[in-house]
Amino acid sequence: MNDDDVFEVQRLYPQIYLACHTDHVRAASTKWRISSQDASILVHLDRDAGLSPRTLASHLGVAPSTLSAAIARLSELGYLTSEPNATDRRQRELRLTARGAEAISSTSVLDADRVEAVLSKLKPDERKAAVRGLALLAKAARKLKEKP
Repeated sequence: MNDDDVFEVQRLYPQIYLACHTDHVRAASTKWRISSQDASILVHLDRDAGLSPRTLASHLGVAPSTLSAAIARLSELGYLTSEPNATDRRQRELRLTARGAEAISSTSVLDADRVEAVLSKLKPDERKAAVRGLALLAKAARKLKEKP
């Protein structure tokens, strides 16, 4: 591992965060009716790739039973789906819905207009590379809590 790479992530991430961060309210009383805890569940889901509740609970460091009520509520709000796994019908898979993606965007600590302004400073191929780089870092971050 190159120490320069570690330093660059430490140096660059705060610049992005500070440029795009917004004060926000995440509470059950907002239009989206999601708390910070709800939002932390939603941001770990994908619209295409399913994630088991057990895997998500493990990643978040909570008991599956603790997550169960939140999943039921977020499903009822239309923010996620919980469907049987295609290969093992006893298992469930969680997926983010379009409405859930809209809720994330509307309640994110990163202001969508500011993120758009930052991305607009890049050429289309640079934008794709930047997003791909963030996706790779997020993928690696998720693997930190996976059991070997």
